[in-house]
Amino acid sequence: MFIRVNIEKCTGCGTCIDVCPYAAIIIKDDKAFITDACTLCGACVESCPEGAILDERGKEVEKPKDFKGVWIFAEQSQGKIASVAYELLGIGRKLADELKSELCAVLFGESDEVEELIKWGADKVYYVNSSDYTYLDDDLYSKTLVKLVNEYKPEIILAGATAIGRSFIPRVAARLRVGLTADCTSLEIDKETGNLLQIRPAFGGNIMATIICPNSRPQIATVRPRVMKPGEYNPSKNGEIIKIDSLKPSGKVKVLERIEDKSFCRVNLQDAKVIVSGGRGIGGPEDFKMLWELANLLGGTVGASRAAVDEGWIPYAHQIGQTGKTVCPKIYIACGISGAVQHLVGMQSSDIIVAINKDPNAPIFNVATYGIVGDAKEIIPLIIKKLKQGVSEC
Repeated sequence: MFIRVNIEKCTGCGTCIDVCPYAAIIIKDDKAFITDACTLCGACVESCPEGAILDERGKEVEKPKDFKGVWIFAEQSQGKIASVAYELLGIGRKLADELKSELCAVLFGESDEVEELIKWGADKVYYVNSSDYTYLDDDLYSKTLVKLVNEYKPEIILAGATAIGRSFIPRVAARLRVGLTADCTSLEIDKETGNLLQIRPAFGGNIMATIICPNSRPQIATVRPRVMKPGEYNPSKNGEIIKIDSLKPSGKVKVLERIEDKSFCRVNLQDAKVIVSGGRGIGGPEDFKMLWELANLLGGTVGASRAAVDEGWIPYAHQIGQTGKTVCPKIYIACGISGAVQHLVGMQSSDIIVAINKDPNAPIFNVATYGIVGDAKEIIPLIIKKLKQGVSEC
């Protein structure tokens, strides 16, 4: 475990500050707090005259009881529920079924799509129908979700690793004093313990780490968009919509106006059905022209590996992978991409993956549905020619 301060016993005398060799303790609101600089040396434990500092390393901690159910946070923008919410319902349904518990969605802000959450798999929806929640307010969102968690005690909470999720979910975890695993690419239930196995890239994407939170509830994780598949849509499914009273905004931040940036052409990779991606093996920026031609014939768009973006061959908006976008198109064509883990994380959930590479041992072939060993600069023009012939014959 860790060294912690019993706030009720702490008098804020400051003795622990004087003995700490790492300046890892501060006084806030007349109470001692241990910061991340702590090395667990234990000097403060022995010095505290009130016995308020506890060393709980090695102590058996009982898993909290009465926590049950899987929750997903369904973010919305201007009343429209984000697609990541339906992806979370897909994996949430799987986890809830394994735990033999219910799946619930939490929705903040006015929306006409509440019933859609039920039809996509939720058994219940906790709905705060208030204009105060139209735009993200970190403080308001986190306080409201913490209040719901304390009242209903879910075992698992999932949210999208989006701008909204990344902004306020860490605040929720901090207020509840529980862990948070960010940017998960896979979620499973440990059949022996029932713990949530939270899987994400680590060490720059070179390994996949499995993280568990065995001694605290709820278990909280954020999931990258387009990594999970949406659940099954059932138009006749019934569920319960529970209206939740809104809280008053703190007034610290107020959104006055929302203006869409139309100054540049956005590349909507995450909604594309077909993506033709190029890597360093393409050769150079001029070779991306044939990828655009192929993408246009297929009704898709162009993506890229980090290597191609770093070379300056194509803008960052096209980058797919751990440090770029996560996509899940119907067809993903990887041209001259070796298949490093960092790239695979962003596209391996695609329905059909076509890999074109000169190296027969390239890792991309391990995830490919179809593989073509050869030079993409020779193969792509042949595919374009065939497609054009097909169009002309029609």
